[in-house]
This record gives sequence, C-alpha cells and structure tokens, in this order.
Amino acid sequence: MPKIFAIVPAAGQGTRMGDALPKQYLPVAGRPMMFHSLEALAAVPRIDHVIAILSPLDRHWGAHDWSAFPDKIEAMFAGGATRGESVANALGRLEGRATAQDWVLVHDAARPCIAATLVEQFLDEVGDDPVGGLLAMPVADTLKRAAEDCLRVAETIPRAGLWRAQTPQMFRYDLLRRGLARRRDATDESQAVESLGQMPRIVQGENANLKVTFADDLPLAEMILARQAGRAS
Repeated sequence: MPKIFAIVPAAGQGTRMGDALPKQYLPVAGRPMMFHSLEALAAVPRIDHVIAILSPLDRHWGAHDWSAFPDKIEAMFAGGATRGESVANALGRLEGRATAQDWVLVHDAARPCIAATLVEQFLDEVGDDPVGGLLAMPVADTLKRAAEDCLRVAETIPRAGLWRAQTPQMFRYDLLRRGLARRRDATDESQAVESLGQMPRIVQGENANLKVTFADDLPLAEMILARQAGRAS
C-alpha cells in the first residue's frame, strides 16, 4: 500500500501579520498556530508521517513542547524562500524514503482549523485518483477586476466554475516532484501538477478551514477551534 507523507511548510516569516514572531508560531488557542495543523494530520491513522518544513535558521521549534506527537511528527530544517522551494526541498530529502507512487499531502501551517474528519473525507474522495486532488470552495461572491489604479472597477468576472483553493492538496510523490521542478514558482501544488497537463480532482472543503493571513483572522480561528472542541467533548 502506498504511504502518505504529510508536509506542512512552515518556513515563512508571515510579514503581513505585522508581528516579529513568524506567523506559524503565533499563539492560537494557547498553542503555536501550526500545532493545530500538525495535530489534525497526526490524528489521521492513514497518514504515516507528518513533517514540518522549517527554515534552516528556525530558532523557535525547540522552544515548544511537541511531545504530544511521539514518533509521528518530525521537523525538517529544509525550508526555502518560497512555498514551492520548501516543498521541493522536502521531496528531495524524502528521496529513498518515498516511492514514486507514495502520496504527498501538503497542508498550510496557517490553516489551523482543519478537522481530522475533513482530512479523512478528503482521503476517501481522492482515493486512488490517477492525478490527486485538493480541497476547494466554490466562489460565492461577485468578482471584480480593478483598474490599474485599484480605485475603480474595470470589469466583472463571471464566477461560474470558479473555486477558491484550500489545503490539503495531495499528489503522488513522483508527479509532484516533476511538477515542482517545472514550476517552482507555483503558488500551490495543484498549479505545479497542472503544468504537466494534469487535471487535479476538486473535493469541496469547508469555510471553517480558513487561512490565517491578517491579524483579524486570529480571533476567528480561535472561535472556530473552540466550537470544534465543544463538539468533540
């Protein structure tokens, strides 16, 4: 059976948050933000390994207690300047451990509200898809393209068939490695795989699986996590 390697890129500095502490380490519900992503992935029995991809200069990982995840989570100090570089570096480090047909699942450290049940559903729906897939949400708002000065509307963009990409995204090891070699500048793994002429499968996600980008997102993430904890108790 193919193994599933879960990768959480966490080498960025999160400059849009306006905080000196890297975003992935900002406290959310009493834990570093990426703790929640790692915890959800580690709770899925089908995932064999969970790897946090950190900056080679990271000085924060060792200051936190990760003992809740014995033997399943590891830190890999191989992050690059971009998300694509970080994932590609991790795939290089996995050479010899992962086979061509093993799965590589990538999830954002800044999506702390992912539920293990949603990850399970995602794995069920992607199944043995020959390409792999991603979580995404259909666009509900009317979309406007701004003029060059960003002060006026240049056009309205039809939203039919448009989706907002989320994570996890999961592809075969060899396919993803070839995609990232071709498109290291890809903003997500799906784009890298698409560059090979492939069409990843879309699995509908949840609005609760938000990406923490700005400071105002932090209390919303804490509220969602509190609600999830209440349901689990």
